[in-house]
Amino acid sequence: MVSVKIEKECSCFKRSSYEPIQYFESEVEAYDVATKMAKEMTQEFCKQHGFAVLKEEGNFLIILMS
Repeated sequence: MVSVKIEKECSCFKRSSYEPIQYFESEVEAYDVATKMAKEMTQEFCKQHGFAVLKEEGNFLIILMS
């Protein structure tokens, strides 16, 4: 099981339909979802923050505000 987790939730994220933690069966699926989320959050609804995907120990993918 691989998780995609938001490290810090800005107010824009809290108003979004995204969940702060999601679980996936494969790392590939988790990475695909995480990169799509990061791109959409940066380009479409949060004009104050940027988001990136980082891989952390334990097979966790984290979307990080930059």
